[in-house]
Amino acid sequence: MTVARPLLFLDVDGTLLPFGGPGMLPQPRDGKPDDPDMPRPEFDFIDPALGPLLLALRCELVWATAWMADANDVIAPRVGLPELSVADLPPYGDGEPNGLGWKTRALVRVAAGRPFVWIDDVITEMDRWFVEVEHPGSALLFHVESSVGLTADGVAEIATWLRGRES
Repeated sequence: MTVARPLLFLDVDGTLLPFGGPGMLPQPRDGKPDDPDMPRPEFDFIDPALGPLLLALRCELVWATAWMADANDVIAPRVGLPELSVADLPPYGDGEPNGLGWKTRALVRVAAGRPFVWIDDVITEMDRWFVEVEHPGSALLFHVESSVGLTADGVAEIATWLRGRES
């Protein structure tokens, strides 16, 4: 029997593309640029070393971002990732009135019981509760600070979690 690799849902804004820190622009209103070809100085803050680190994890990488497929054209080459599949998310929004994030239900549905890691700068306690109650597999909701984004140390923490679930 072949066991499916865990999924790794990867956000862009605030995760691979830090924002809000010194010298950075504020987050785009809808989570992605109006014109993907528009020069954005914050692209200089993307760490190209993260792509190889993420690819070395024993999981299937999936975009989970308002950028949707544009992440493959604009972000993937800058971080050293190949074209990734894109999670089927609802339109970008503020989430539900109870505090559940706009991506959470969709990510649990896409995971369909498979173990997953979700890397994002917007993960709430309600998201954690929902995943714990509604997702039968193991899950790591890995929150990053938006002004810093994902770091090599963060990827190492995720790798440790993934190794722990293999034993």
